[in-house]
Amino acid sequence: MESFFVSTGLVALAEMGDKTQLLSLVLAARFRKPWPIVAGILVATLLNHAAAAAVGAFVNDWIGPQAMRWVLAASFLAMAVWIMIPDKLDEDETPATSRFGVFAATALAFFLAEMGDKTQIATVALAARYDALASVVAGTTLGMMLANAPVVFLGDKLTRKLPIRTIHAVCAAIFVLLGIACVLVP
Repeated sequence: MESFFVSTGLVALAEMGDKTQLLSLVLAARFRKPWPIVAGILVATLLNHAAAAAVGAFVNDWIGPQAMRWVLAASFLAMAVWIMIPDKLDEDETPATSRFGVFAATALAFFLAEMGDKTQIATVALAARYDALASVVAGTTLGMMLANAPVVFLGDKLTRKLPIRTIHAVCAAIFVLLGIACVLVP
């Protein structure tokens, strides 16, 4: 259960102000159909994070537990730095696909935007840290949904009231603690 709760909390916090959260806002403003957007985000996140977790588990098995401790510590510390860099949504990341429908356009845009994103990299690291692939994927997916579904439904009102810098700082501190724990706790 620890892997589920840590994954949920870290990804929900890391997603605040992230480019995929901005994409959720753009999709909500563009299509104005929240349920297909949320369903597209869910499917894209499940697929993306399942693949990321599989990579994390493979890497852990491939390099061994001793080396993995140091790789994870460095990864979590790098994530702490990266989380403090604000994301911006590029114009070319806005879905321009009206022929696919709201669900498919959302799933495709969100899946592509999540490639190489902080939360995907965090999922790789979490899956390597915990020997609980399904719990990590479920947790990271729930974290993404907790951060993005309210944006789709409440949009602009919600994003203006959250102290994004504070949320990023808390998340960065958690990543630092996880990095330290990787080295100190066997």
